[in-house]
Amino acid sequence: MRNFIDFISSIYNEIRSYFVPERVSYEITGECKKCGKCCNYMYSVDTYTEKEFKIMQFLFPTYRRFYIKGKDEEGNFIFACKLVTKDGLCPVYKKRPRMCRNYPAKRIFYPGKLHEGCGYKVNIKTFEDYLK
Repeated sequence: MRNFIDFISSIYNEIRSYFVPERVSYEITGECKKCGKCCNYMYSVDTYTEKEFKIMQFLFPTYRRFYIKGKDEEGNFIFACKLVTKDGLCPVYKKRPRMCRNYPAKRIFYPGKLHEGCGYKVNIKTFEDYLK
């Protein structure tokens, strides 16, 4: 009886495996080159309109340092920091917002884009990578 249950269980798991999407994770490696590009070209995944951005600035005063610089080819807002110097440095580095301190997150759940010449790199980890 136990062999029969194991057999049915293995068939069930085999069938389920065809319906499980492949999971891809992204890992960030490298180090900051202090070029300031990330401070002048930032993205917000959750901001779709200028009105939403204004509400964010009202609710969270830290966001008042940012302004909408434009949109990318996909229509996403590009933000920039008003405080970054021409040298690409932050004049209030020790008091910068948490989002700046945590940039870039070591693990992300979408294919991030980094600026050309950035010291960080997005590494894609697929299921096959885990098997190796």
